Amino acid sequence: MAKSSIHVGLCGWGDHESLYPPGVRDREKLSVYASHFPLVEIDSSFYAILPQKNYETWVRETPESFRFVIKPHQAITGHQRGGQEEDRSELFRRFEESIQPVAASGKLAALLFQFPPWFDCTREHVRYIQRCAEAFSRYPVAVEFRHRSWFEAEYREKTLAFLRGLGAIHTVCDEPQAGVGCVPIVVAVTQPKLALVRFHGRNVKGWRDPGKGVNWRDVRYLYHYKEEELREWVPRVQELARQAEQVLVLFNNNSGKHAAGNAKEFMQMLGIQPSGLHPRQLELF
Repeated sequence: MAKSSIHVGLCGWGDHESLYPPGVRDREKLSVYASHFPLVEIDSSFYAILPQKNYETWVRETPESFRFVIKPHQAITGHQRGGQEEDRSELFRRFEESIQPVAASGKLAALLFQFPPWFDCTREHVRYIQRCAEAFSRYPVAVEFRHRSWFEAEYREKTLAFLRGLGAIHTVCDEPQAGVGCVPIVVAVTQPKLALVRFHGRNVKGWRDPGKGVNWRDVRYLYHYKEEELREWVPRVQELARQAEQVLVLFNNNSGKHAAGNAKEFMQMLGIQPSGLHPRQLELF
């Protein structure tokens, strides 16, 4: 295991205010972000099929070694319930076409298929995951579950074996333990080339019930990891790095702007030094 095989980043780059000195414009934020972290998750692709020009810009504004984790559109992962659904095959085609600038640049780390809390362990859903993996077999495919049934005692090893058979990446999650709409910590590697870890915080109440009139995005990921909570993860990530060539760690606890600070703290614990220019240095050029 080498520390260089572990890469830490954040989910999105626009909202992490502590990273940007005064005067940094929105269109400059990604290049500044890339001086702090070598990896980012693109979440805007979950809400819309983005034009290729967006990806072209992001590829151009990041170093050659920078990597993107991209979330497929929410209609692909079944988050849109009710109403008329667009034909999935056409959605697959449009999404794949949109991400080509990243794929062609070599900066695509993985496609993250995050399935919703109601996506339980059934034969129908197993078959749908197979369909997704086959449709995007040219790319690293990561699968994240939100329904506990996939990791109940009788299904846990079967789920991991299923992902191994597909060549898919099991997404290891740290998230609130709040009933069936969450998963436990399952530290396992199903694809020897890559392991993925996502930190969602441990805000049980905000995860389960954000409250009347409250935007769920404002509270679901509202959590600041304590030092001892992060230290629990050092041996886990190190074990993943012994089993996989690369380990990607993403912090998503940003409802209260805590993700960037926790990510940097975790990097220090792992002995990882950020590369590139610090934003203050950018002001000199």
